[in-house]
Amino acid sequence: MKRLVVLLSLFLLTAAERQDLSGKMFTFPVESKTHHVVLSPEVNKIFFTVTVCLRAFSDISRAQSLFSISLPSTDNGFIIYKPKQGVYNLHVLGQAAEFWGLQDESNVWNSVCATWDANTGLAQLWVNGKPSSRKGIKAGSSLIGIPKIILGQEQDSYGGGFDTAQSFVGMLTDVHMWDSVLSPDQIAYYTYGGKFQPGNVLNWNSLEFNKSGYVIIESQKTSHKADSL
Repeated sequence: MKRLVVLLSLFLLTAAERQDLSGKMFTFPVESKTHHVVLSPEVNKIFFTVTVCLRAFSDISRAQSLFSISLPSTDNGFIIYKPKQGVYNLHVLGQAAEFWGLQDESNVWNSVCATWDANTGLAQLWVNGKPSSRKGIKAGSSLIGIPKIILGQEQDSYGGGFDTAQSFVGMLTDVHMWDSVLSPDQIAYYTYGGKFQPGNVLNWNSLEFNKSGYVIIESQKTSHKADSL
């Protein structure tokens, strides 16, 4: 029994792995309420400013979660959620702003960046290099506590509470997170393949993660129009 406990402890310690995922993507082939990826941030701190960028490829028209952070105090800590094509929601500490008229497409790579500044509360979405209007969310707040960061599912509890109807189906790549608000020029470098400073919280080129369920790591070259990134 003691040996079993030791082996289980070793498995849990080695379950998370760090990889350079340059040129690779996470593929979520089916909808579910279980399949997901847990990301481990490189820093644990109080966040007063945040930028998250990623690229998504999907043909799903229903609502789905692109990026989900839950905190001990709230499940909707920082969430990029897509209720339908051209519309995105950004949730910060349980409050949401909806952004309309953002030009994205099915079955191509769409570049998505979200920024938030606690000092002013101003939040903004950038989709394929085009900015949304700026909207206010939770001015004067901060993200406090050890974050649970998940791809593929939207958290309705701290690290869980998944719903099949909100799961992501498709491919995700180039996920980065910064503890600052990136400038429009920096977001343009990310969007159009220029040289940019990788995320100092989440860095796709040195990412610690743990896959759970049916999630595949593949080369981006297996996807359509991968050479357009």
